[in-house]
Amino acid sequence: MAATTAFSTVKKFVAAGQEFEQVAGQLGKWYTAVSDFRHAQQEQKKPPIFKKLFAAGSVEEEALNLLIQEKKIMEQEKELAILLNLRFGHGTMDELKEMRRSIRKKREQTVYKQMQRRKALIEAISIAGLCVFCLLMLGGLLYFIAKAKGMI
Repeated sequence: MAATTAFSTVKKFVAAGQEFEQVAGQLGKWYTAVSDFRHAQQEQKKPPIFKKLFAAGSVEEEALNLLIQEKKIMEQEKELAILLNLRFGHGTMDELKEMRRSIRKKREQTVYKQMQRRKALIEAISIAGLCVFCLLMLGGLLYFIAKAKGMI
């Protein structure tokens, strides 16, 4: 939704002949939303263990949603290329692709690595908690067995 909203705003700005700085700001938001979507798409290929166990949904539904979103993004990208090249001249899309690479690199270095660290920490804490729980249950079981046999 964020990509669609930013795309609509870019179309309005370009159609109204706005300055490149204003259009670039909205394009940055659009590319950020697209980047977030694609990163989430990659994350779904390697979901956390708890999501695999408890949040299994229809594979067909998930694949269809991803395909539709990806096709929508491709359409928007083509339309943006046409609009920008018509309004600002040929080569504008190449400049934009360079900006996109820069944004992607910065996001990967900061935001996504931080998200991955946070996710790994939550998983580690969950697994450690589960291990402690299992050890407590085992200890309790051994205690009751020892008590029943008169060892304690």
